[in-house]
Amino acid sequence: MSDVTQILERVEKGDGKAAEELLPLVYEELRKLAAAKMAQEQPGHTLQATALVHEAWLRLIGDGGSRWQGRGHFFAAAAEGMRRILVENARRKQRLRHGGGQQRVELDGADLPIDADDDKCLQVDDALQALAKEDPIEAQVVKLRFFGGLKNEEVAEALGVSSKTVQRYWTHAKLWLYQRIQAQK
Repeated sequence: MSDVTQILERVEKGDGKAAEELLPLVYEELRKLAAAKMAQEQPGHTLQATALVHEAWLRLIGDGGSRWQGRGHFFAAAAEGMRRILVENARRKQRLRHGGGQQRVELDGADLPIDADDDKCLQVDDALQALAKEDPIEAQVVKLRFFGGLKNEEVAEALGVSSKTVQRYWTHAKLWLYQRIQAQK
C-alpha cells in the first residue's frame, strides 16, 4: 500500500495532521492535472493552475465526508472537482452581472476576434451530463481524460477496468459528444 493510500485512510478517519502530510505528496500531480487543463483554456483566462489546485484541494479535504478507495480514486475525485470549478467559472462569466453574453475586449488586441472557450466548456459539460444519463462509466472516462488530463492507464486504475476498455469507452464517448454538440448548433 502506497504512502498516499495510507494517508488517505487516515484523512478519512478524521486525522487532521494526515491532510497536512498528504498535500506535499500529491501537490505536484494535482498541479500537472491543473496545468494540462489550463493549457486548453483561452489565453488570459482569469483562473490560474495554482488557484485551480487550491480550490480543488479545499473541496476535496474540506467536505470531511469523502471516502477514497486509494490513490486512483482520489485523483479521479480531484479531476472531477477541477472540472466542476472550470464549469462554474465559465457559467459565472456568462451571467448578466458579469457581462452576460458580452465578449471581453482587451485594448491591446481590439481588432482580434475572441475565442468562446467558456461556451465550449459549457457545451461539453451539457453534453457530458446527457452522456452520464445514458452511460455513467463513459462519462467518467471523459471527465478523467478531458478535464483531468489523465492517461488511459491512469483512468483504468481509477475505474478498475482495463486500458483497452478505457480506450473503447473514450473512442465511443468522443464520437457521442461530438454528435451531441453538433446537433446543438
